[in-house]
Amino acid sequence: MTESRAISAAFGADLHLEIRGPALRAGLMDALRDAVRTGRLAPGTRLPSSRTLAADLGVARNTVADAYAELVAEGWLTARQGSGTRVAPRAAAAPARRPASPPQLPWQRTRSRTGKPLHTLHPGTPDLASFPRAEWLKAARRALTNAPHEAFGYADPRGRPELRAALAEYLARSRGVRAEPDRIVVCSGFAQGLLLLAAVLRGRRVRDVAVESYGLDVHWAALHAAGLRTPALPLDADGTRVDALTGDGGPRPGAVLITPAHQFPLGGALAPGRRTALIDWARSTGGLVLEDDYDGEFRYDRQPVGALQSLDPERVVYLGTASKSLAPGLRLGWMVPPRHLMEEVLAAKGDIEWASSSLEQLTLAEFLTSGAYDRHVRGVRLRYRRRRDQLVAALAERSPHIRVTGIAAGLHAVLELPPGSERAVLRAAALQGLALQGLDAFRHPDTPPGRDALVVGYATPTDSAWPGALEALCRVLP
Repeated sequence: MTESRAISAAFGADLHLEIRGPALRAGLMDALRDAVRTGRLAPGTRLPSSRTLAADLGVARNTVADAYAELVAEGWLTARQGSGTRVAPRAAAAPARRPASPPQLPWQRTRSRTGKPLHTLHPGTPDLASFPRAEWLKAARRALTNAPHEAFGYADPRGRPELRAALAEYLARSRGVRAEPDRIVVCSGFAQGLLLLAAVLRGRRVRDVAVESYGLDVHWAALHAAGLRTPALPLDADGTRVDALTGDGGPRPGAVLITPAHQFPLGGALAPGRRTALIDWARSTGGLVLEDDYDGEFRYDRQPVGALQSLDPERVVYLGTASKSLAPGLRLGWMVPPRHLMEEVLAAKGDIEWASSSLEQLTLAEFLTSGAYDRHVRGVRLRYRRRRDQLVAALAERSPHIRVTGIAAGLHAVLELPPGSERAVLRAAALQGLALQGLDAFRHPDTPPGRDALVVGYATPTDSAWPGALEALCRVLP
């Protein structure tokens, strides 16, 4: 006989016990021992009084009191006047002895003792220490205070109306996006937006989504998981070669995933003529352009390149995210699909919002409308530009033969290396405790190997770690 009982203890905790066998006292003791042994009851946890537990279990108080007393005698529990009955402290198991490590050579001593890199220059992540905690907390308090009661219920799959209204104003002002609040769909980051679009495209019997020959494998994998193929479009100095969409023997995709404002990871902007040609292709074929505007706020040397979506909102799906401007951990992004796609996107998302917190959405809406978002972006833009300039200056002094490209915008730079040296540099970086990624890591499987280069995320370290990361980078360059 096994009886599962949920106990609502007077001290505020719920405890689930499985009492086995017909003998209640023995079954209760076994259940408590098992809870302590498996860690469900941690050392120091206060148990309910014998009176409360007996009432919850529907047994005599003496049954519980006797079980407690015996477990105290066995050392499982402790009982003190005024402190109640608690789980006894347990000695931690002694760790297994490890064989002595051989002495480190001088060039090995820069590696972290924990096995983690001392410095990370991976692209795609902002300085997480720069997250505006104080301003975000103020916005969260205002949002929570003013939140309507229905905000705590199941939400509209499009997202909170307050955030969609704030995004419509911001995107039109800063990125030139043509969107009304009812055309915006809030997502749990870019990844969810891409998955929703993949489902829509699959439902429309699209089989191929063309991608750039260098990009993120997680995006290609998401499309493959939806049953879509990803033919790669070549790149040159003017960006993605959109003429390959219509060339003889080339792919005939139903959609294109592209980063036109700042190609990832090579860093160039799509040339004006190719932007126009891409829109012409979409209009003539009925295709869709999926515009990944992942870091549109960060342009340093001239005015930002406007969103491609402004050229034809009915042929371009605009996707943005707060992952670079604020932090990826917020899991907040947005898309602006054409009107003829809205019903299909919402059908793919479901009847309610299940991925993004309403309170986080309300906080971001308040952060945008109060001007705090603009102030934060301006501040980190200046900080990242200084880091970029320091990177360029350090390389000019110590490795003048290394050409730096892709630095007009974004949070990373491309360092071109001598032919055949990329792997050697990455190995040297690992020995120095420096996490780096080479350009080859971003190459589409169907693209032949290209030039050797590093993709350096200069925004990733904290301000205090940046000088050390830059010094480590300079040491490993050929």
